[in-house]
Amino acid sequence: MAIPDYPSRHSLIPSFIYSSSLKPLRTAILDQNLMPSMDNPSRHSDSHPTPPSTAEMRPNFMIPAPAEKRIAMFSPAYYATCTAGGIFSCGLTHMAVTPLDLVKCNMQINPTKYKNITSGFGVLFKEQGIKGFFRGWVPTLLGYSAQGACKFGFYEFFKKYYSDLAGPENAAKYKTLIFLAGSASAEVIADVALCPFEAIKVRVQTQPGFARGLADGLPKFVKAEGAAGLYKGIVPLWGRQIPYTMMKFSTFENIVEAIYKYAIPAPKDQCSKNLQLGVSFAGGYIAGVFCAIVSHPADNLVSFLNNSKGATIGDAVSKIGLRGLFTRGLPLRIVMIGTLTGAQWGIYDAFKVFVGLPTTGGGSPAPVKK
Repeated sequence: MAIPDYPSRHSLIPSFIYSSSLKPLRTAILDQNLMPSMDNPSRHSDSHPTPPSTAEMRPNFMIPAPAEKRIAMFSPAYYATCTAGGIFSCGLTHMAVTPLDLVKCNMQINPTKYKNITSGFGVLFKEQGIKGFFRGWVPTLLGYSAQGACKFGFYEFFKKYYSDLAGPENAAKYKTLIFLAGSASAEVIADVALCPFEAIKVRVQTQPGFARGLADGLPKFVKAEGAAGLYKGIVPLWGRQIPYTMMKFSTFENIVEAIYKYAIPAPKDQCSKNLQLGVSFAGGYIAGVFCAIVSHPADNLVSFLNNSKGATIGDAVSKIGLRGLFTRGLPLRIVMIGTLTGAQWGIYDAFKVFVGLPTTGGGSPAPVKK
């Protein structure tokens, strides 16, 4: 007797575990094991199931993601995914360039001793060995992971929010302003998360003997300057990071759009994922060069203030000079930030592709239809 196809039996095993070619095998096993025969109640306990045929058992081990499980654009899951991508993107890349960052900070604080990139690495290696190149990597990893989470997650949120406020016509017409406003709003929040870690990182990297890292550096810092001292550099940090992030996101979005429009003959949705990720890296690297230039004066201020107890912005300008604010350590920072930003966009978009989302770039998001 035929067994009714009850809908409830399909919920016993998640459907996404199986590809479509395994459906006959799945159905045969379920029919014989999960649904006892209606005309023979003892069959389930007294008899053994008949194995399915060879044709039915031919498996396909490609397990596609189910369409109904895809992440909806601009849903809470989408923003959570972008937040996770930002953690990987910023935390890992900043940690990887810790040696460059360490030499750069010391060139800003003590240019007499650390005259240039080559001599800076030489002095560091001579005095501290290989381990010295990664001093401060823990606050770097944790601080920039927190910053990346807020930076990318809130950027995607504010970009969509401001596009909806502007409406379809204005969102397309003033998309660069939306990129700028969205990235600035996100960075204000992101720097609140970053600032305490940045203060410890700079102190550990520029004052040998102060602490080995975050675990012993944080209590020493708080004891010396109080908890409020962790946010002493928040204003110059905003001055460095907000212009940096505005340039990073707006330039990237426009460069990527221009690449697809003028350099690649096919529309973006017809390009391979590898090509799209290559565009993301190239656009990120170019954007990073501009980021380094516009944010460099504030970067010198942050390094000076976090290294000198009780110092003010006026003290920094007086000691470093206006020309020094714009030029001290700039070549190294261009190399570091260009590589860093390119890698960040590459990792971020690779993560989005991995979870089934499109890469970033190509204009402002479509506003919600009402």
